[in-house]
Amino acid sequence: MQAIRSILVVIEPEHSESLALKRAKLIAGVTQAHLHLLVCDMKHDHAGMLGVLKAALVADGYSVTTEQAWNESLHETIIDVQQAEGCGLVIKQHFPDSSLKKALLTPADWKLLRHCPTPVLLVKTAGSWKDKVILAAVNVGNADGEHRHLHTTIIDHGYDIASLAKAHLHVIAAHPSPMLSAADPTLQLSETIEARYREQCRAFQAEFDVDDEHLHIEEGPADVLIPFMAHKLQAAVTVIGTVARTGLSGALIGNTAEVVLDALESDVLVLKPQEVEDHLVELAVKH
Repeated sequence: MQAIRSILVVIEPEHSESLALKRAKLIAGVTQAHLHLLVCDMKHDHAGMLGVLKAALVADGYSVTTEQAWNESLHETIIDVQQAEGCGLVIKQHFPDSSLKKALLTPADWKLLRHCPTPVLLVKTAGSWKDKVILAAVNVGNADGEHRHLHTTIIDHGYDIASLAKAHLHVIAAHPSPMLSAADPTLQLSETIEARYREQCRAFQAEFDVDDEHLHIEEGPADVLIPFMAHKLQAAVTVIGTVARTGLSGALIGNTAEVVLDALESDVLVLKPQEVEDHLVELAVKH
């Protein structure tokens, strides 16, 4: 987060108070990152509004450029501009779709999370991050190289946000419930699953300097436990990662981030491993 030099801020003209811009100012105020304001619209001219926003931000000491663009869809427009401007973070306000609409159409924010090569911060709240909890969600049970790298990315970003917002980092680690059908007998007993998971967590804690007070180990599905713990801790930001799966683009986001997006009451930062980011850059360039 500290290394990000340029932030793409998606501005929604119909919403007078831009929550995305509020978060971008907080981050840029600490990191000195450049802000590129984008309105995605092909029908109306928003040059006047962008000019007013830019003038106010420049007067406050921010480095700012603005753009209005449209290319086929919202997520494609955002990714095209992110690539063209070399932005290391995309910030967008999240507007939940109805259950019926989600059943018929893939939400634009899901498409953005799936295909954007850089971290995406989806803003849902107007409240301050200061002195609040930043919740990082990890799957300690997966110790393969891709997940280990993702854990590092998630925890690093969690510590970064906690540092810039003077907040406190907590970590949620969900482990599976016992399965009677499991081939491994130790996976049939709740006690042995938890014992094994806590052992893996101790190694994780030692590596990432997370003490017992700030680590929450829970049994059950991650898509239920993450919103539950975020609500319990009154988290301001939840940091979630995703790894590649075979699919249409070869790199689709894990369902957990999509499912929890509307359930979470906090802002959500979604991260990907470097290999997935690199692959999505290749796809964006080809596109």
